[in-house]
Amino acid sequence: MGDNMSKRLKLISASEADMEERCFPNRYPDWDQGAPSSTSASDPLPDEPFDAEGKVSAAFQKKVQNKIKDLLQQMEEGLKTADPHDFSTYTGWTGIALLYLQLHRVSQEASHLQRALDYVKRTMRILNGRRVTFLCGDAGPLAVGAVVHHRLQKVSEMQECLSRLLQLQRAALSHDSDVPDELLYGRAGFLYALLYVNKEIGADTVDEGTIAEVVTAIVESGKNMSAEQKKTERCPLLYEWHKKQYIGAAHGMAGIYCMLMQPSAKVQADVLAELLRPSIDYVRHKKFRSGNFPSSLSNESDRLVHWCHGAPGVVHMLITAHKVFKEDKYLKEAADCAEVIWQRGLLRKGYGLCHGTAGNGYAFLSLYQLTQEKKYLYRACKFAEWCLAYGTHGCRIPDRPYSLFEGMAGTIYYLSEMADPQASCFPAFQL
Repeated sequence: MGDNMSKRLKLISASEADMEERCFPNRYPDWDQGAPSSTSASDPLPDEPFDAEGKVSAAFQKKVQNKIKDLLQQMEEGLKTADPHDFSTYTGWTGIALLYLQLHRVSQEASHLQRALDYVKRTMRILNGRRVTFLCGDAGPLAVGAVVHHRLQKVSEMQECLSRLLQLQRAALSHDSDVPDELLYGRAGFLYALLYVNKEIGADTVDEGTIAEVVTAIVESGKNMSAEQKKTERCPLLYEWHKKQYIGAAHGMAGIYCMLMQPSAKVQADVLAELLRPSIDYVRHKKFRSGNFPSSLSNESDRLVHWCHGAPGVVHMLITAHKVFKEDKYLKEAADCAEVIWQRGLLRKGYGLCHGTAGNGYAFLSLYQLTQEKKYLYRACKFAEWCLAYGTHGCRIPDRPYSLFEGMAGTIYYLSEMADPQASCFPAFQL
């Protein structure tokens, strides 16, 4: 009995040490304890992000705007020594173009659109055709290029980008190649590019038939893998990357299922009900007691709380499932994810989107959009407040410190969402 108890205590202290190593303790009072109801116009609390009307306060917005200007300057300086050949959305020039597109959307400043064009032009000269996805392949630069040219009313340049984007379909669907299905390097990432141009340019920019072919390829691949692994009953759509059945948004099932549930993907109702829903439920049952999710089906360690692996990516799958299937269990589990992200989401890995605090903050923004609960907007603001002290916490410096998914550009992107949280949208992932 005593031995068992000491073993359990050792396990608890080991997991606490691991948490300490991966995240900072969240010392912010939560919404319930923060007593925002006591805020009044005459006596606002100094650290509250809300004004008397319960909106994000002008003072907080000003702090955010000033920080964005400061970080943009640092980013532009830092990019002078960035890899000149990295055109990707994930760590390269397209990610910076996407940031400036977002800043233009929020501010309507023409100079931001011009900067986006400058970066798009740079990417067009160095595409290499090795990958087909939005985040890590040619599809990202071509899709973003099409949108930037569309905004600038440059029709022939836009058409050129679209034509080149559609030419990637053969490679995306090829059975000879080893194209996976996940978001970063696979078919789900190509599907996102098609849905993105339809959202930004017009619903019929890419025709339904083209989208349907990509959807079918992803579904058939999932069915085949499920049959191979003899999981057809429990998980009709199963996917793996590098021989591992990942769960998270970047390489795993959460990201793929999110794409298949997009209304604009027009996946048939029977596929949604008979293949997708039971697969989502299968992944749901892998949840840890903490509310977090493992990185892969075979992994039993509750360590990673990142967008790429863990609750901050899976939460978006659950929110989307709630919207599609209208079942409360998905929303309840999304709320459980939010609790673990609030406790363990201020990451030592940095402030970025893929495995940083900014990416984790999007969980709160998405839940706020869905529920209108002030608690989630408050938490999103607190994660933004953490990012306002960029570089002062002693986080690790990423390999590409100014990029969209690893570094500073992603933090700026998240901070820019504070201007209109209701319209926030995780770049290269949400639509």
